[in-house]
Amino acid sequence: MDNYEAIQALHKSLPAFSPYVSASLLPPIALILLTSTFALAFYFSTLPKDTFPLRETVVASIASILGGFGVVVLFCSVGVNV
Repeated sequence: MDNYEAIQALHKSLPAFSPYVSASLLPPIALILLTSTFALAFYFSTLPKDTFPLRETVVASIASILGGFGVVVLFCSVGVNV
C-alpha cells in the first residue's frame, strides 16, 4: 500500500496535460489538409497517363497522407481524440 500512496502523490504533483497544438488551431489545420487533399485528387485525375507512373504515384501518395492526417485532425477538433 505504501507504493500506491507514493504513486498517487507523484500523480498529484505532475502538471496537467497540455497539447503541442492548441485545440483552437485544429479546425483550420483540418480544413487546409482536406482541401489540399481534394485539390491533389483533382490534379491526379487530370494527369495524362504516362508509361512510367512516377508522378501519379507521388501525387496520390501525398494526397493519401494529407487526407489521413486531415481526417485525424478533424476528429480531434470535434472531440473524438484518436
